[in-house]
Amino acid sequence: MRRSRGLALLLPAVVALTVLFVLPQILMFEVSLGRRSAHGGVVHEWSGANYVRAAEPLYAQIFGRSLVLALATTLICLAVGYPMAYWLARRVPRRWRGALLVLVILPFWTSFLVRMYAWMFILRRDGVLNAALSAIGLPGLDLLYTDAGVLLGQVYGELPFMILPLYVSLERLDQTVLDAAADLGASPAAVFRRVVLPMTAPGALAGSLLVFVPSLGAYLAPDLLGGARTAYIGNLVQTQFAVARDIPFGAALSFVLLLLVAATLVLARRPLPGASSAGGQQ
Repeated sequence: MRRSRGLALLLPAVVALTVLFVLPQILMFEVSLGRRSAHGGVVHEWSGANYVRAAEPLYAQIFGRSLVLALATTLICLAVGYPMAYWLARRVPRRWRGALLVLVILPFWTSFLVRMYAWMFILRRDGVLNAALSAIGLPGLDLLYTDAGVLLGQVYGELPFMILPLYVSLERLDQTVLDAAADLGASPAAVFRRVVLPMTAPGALAGSLLVFVPSLGAYLAPDLLGGARTAYIGNLVQTQFAVARDIPFGAALSFVLLLLVAATLVLARRPLPGASSAGGQQ
C-alpha cells in the first residue's frame, strides 16, 4: 500500500520528465539521422552522415573552442567566487549577509540580454571602460568582438551561480572543527588547505557544474560580445536552424552537445578526492 502511494506521487514527475525531456530528445535524435530537403525541411532517411560531418576538423575546432570557454569561465568564476563567498560567509557580520546576498543576485532582476547590451556599451571602443582608461592616461582596449570580451561577459553572467553554492557550504562550516584544527597546531593556511577546502568541495563542485554546463552551450555572450569573428557551438546550432535551414545537422550538433553535458555530469558523480576522509574527520 505504501509503495503504491509512493509510485502515485512519483507519477506526475515521471510524466512531466517524459513529455518535456525524454520525448523531445528522442525526436531530436530521430531528426538528426535525417537529411536536409531542398527547401530546408527534413527528409527522414536514417543515416549517421550528420554525426560524421560534426566530427570534421572545422566543427571539432568549434566544439574545442566552446569547451575552452566553458573551462576558462568555470576556473575564473571559482577563483573569484571562492574568496567572495568566504568573505560573505565567514567575515561579514550576520546582520549584513542578507543584504549583500541580495546584491549578488541583483543582476538576475534584469534580463541577461539587456545586461549583454550594457556590456557592449561598456566595452566598445568609445565606451565607458576606454573613457575611464583615457581619463587616467592609459591606452584604450579593444575588447568588444573578441574572445576576451566573450569570456568577460560569460564570467559576469555566471559568477552568481558559483558564489551561492560556495556561500552555503562555507556558511555551514562548523567553527568548532576549525578551532580544533588550530588548537592542534595547524597554521591558518593548513586549516584552509586540509579542512576548509575538503569540506567545501561539494559546494565548489556544484557551483562549477552550474557555471560549466550553461557556458558550454552559451549563445548570447558569444553572439553579442564576440560578433561574427569567432564561432561557438551555441551560435553554430542557431545558425543551422535559423539561417542555413539544415535542421538535421543542427539537431546532430545539439545531440553531441547533450552528450558532452551528460559526460560532464557522469564525471561529476565520481567521489571527490579527500571528501570522504574529510567527512570522516567530522
